[in-house]
Formats: sequence, C-alpha cells, structure tokens
Amino acid sequence: MKNRYETVFITTPVLSEAQMKEAVDKFKDLILKNHGEIVHEENWGLKKLAYPIQKKSTGFYYLIEFAAEGSFIQTLETEYRRDERIIRFLTFKMEKYAIEYAEKKRSKTTVKAEE
Repeated sequence: MKNRYETVFITTPVLSEAQMKEAVDKFKDLILKNHGEIVHEENWGLKKLAYPIQKKSTGFYYLIEFAAEGSFIQTLETEYRRDERIIRFLTFKMEKYAIEYAEKKRSKTTVKAEE
C-alpha cells in the first residue's frame, strides 16, 4: 500500500521562472517514474526565509503532495541533496487527519475560486 506524503522544497532565489519550472518538473518526474502519484501541488512563490541559508534571505517555495512507497523517500531526499538548486527540503508522511485537513482546505479554496 502506498503512503501519502507532503514535501516542500526551497530553491535558490537566483533561478529564472524556466529554471524553477525545470527543477519542479525534475522532482515530479522522479515521483512518477518510481510508481508514485501526485495528488496536489502548490507554488508558494518567492518568500523571505526565517534565517539566511547559503547567504540568501529569500527562496522559491514549492509543495507537492503525493502517494508513494515508503522506500522511495530516501531516493527523493538523496536527489534533493544532489541538486544545487535546492537549499532546503522537508518531507513528511501524512496521517489520516492531515490528509482530511488538506483535502478540506483544498475544497474550501476551490469553492472560493468558483464564486
């Protein structure tokens, strides 16, 4: 059975829009090639960091919610570490309440967007 995960990564702020999209596509493709499925994704855009990382005070944030085998997470995080565009990342397994909360939150935003 596949588990649900949420991963957020921050890319360096010096990337162009095309380079950011390329980085996102790389990780989405990695999930799909390893028999995962993408449930939801959000581009949070350029945000100020809580503290400087690699002498940078801002970064592009991106969230991907996906379903995959537990063994895949190590592969994903290894790829994050190898990619010089990624300055921070966090992946966590969603338990049923987190999944319900995320789905409820998404349904509220889609209702607002339709109004």
